[in-house]
Amino acid sequence: MAPMKVEDIRAMSDDQREDAVLNLKKERFNLRFQRATGQLENTSRLREARRDIARIKTIAAQVRAKKK
Repeated sequence: MAPMKVEDIRAMSDDQREDAVLNLKKERFNLRFQRATGQLENTSRLREARRDIARIKTIAAQVRAKKK
């Protein structure tokens, strides 16, 4: 899975962004579990998931600041 694009994140509603963050956190948990048990093949996905979460949270904060 490729990193999420900023344009796609900006096009999301607040609820969609929250759902995306929740799904990414679940995925990150599963990836960490796989790494701990030696089953993780794509180690770069952990980093991508972490950065996608940060990207979504940053854009959400920008959108909230713009609304004020």
